[in-house]
Amino acid sequence: MVTEYANPEKFSRLARPFIPALGAMSVLLFTAGLYYALFNSPADYQQGETVRIMYVHVPAAWMALFCYAAMAGASAAGFIWKHPLADVAAKATAPIGAVFTALALVTGSLWGKPMWGTWWAWDARLTSVLILFFLYLGYIAIWETVEERARAARLAAIVAIVGAVNLPVVKFSVDWWNSLHQPASVFRAGGPTIHESMRPPLFFMAFAYMTTYGALLLVSMRAELAARRLARLETLATEKISGVRPE
Repeated sequence: MVTEYANPEKFSRLARPFIPALGAMSVLLFTAGLYYALFNSPADYQQGETVRIMYVHVPAAWMALFCYAAMAGASAAGFIWKHPLADVAAKATAPIGAVFTALALVTGSLWGKPMWGTWWAWDARLTSVLILFFLYLGYIAIWETVEERARAARLAAIVAIVGAVNLPVVKFSVDWWNSLHQPASVFRAGGPTIHESMRPPLFFMAFAYMTTYGALLLVSMRAELAARRLARLETLATEKISGVRPE
């Protein structure tokens, strides 16, 4: 079953109807999330109206970690088991994850200025997320600079897999070191400490980001598969014209 759906052409056909569905879900979730965040959730007793940045920042940070974990997992599948779609999924995920990470850094800076009195501090969480962003950029750079696709896939996979050690550092940095960030308030063993009125917009936005990622991933993967198919056809045409027999 897995091998059947790993066929690139079959995957492209199956993915096509999911793209508009995920896009529509994303629009609906963003509409609901922004409405609740701006008009139907309270200001914080300490942070005031600036707490509303949380509804953009926190899901973006979640997605930064999720996308990298997905990229590393796909890279491992491609590197170890030679899954035919693994490196395509990893390559497509990288720029999406980089954007989420950049969004988390920028909104975190905007939130940090009124709360901490500075745009940036070399806090453990901030620094480890910045490293995560550079890992994304390094992964993308390998694909852009290494011409041989198989070699690029191997090198990028190694970077993604090794870089995954940074994920627990980002997650537990507030517990391991002194940090300006507060400890986990949503996903924690004792249950969430965030007020229940703030949970709906937070989760609406998180699911909006997830569906956006899904739609963009499928679009990017289909585009990458189409580009590879076109490159193969051009190679075959060139070989035919030059009289070189394809292997």
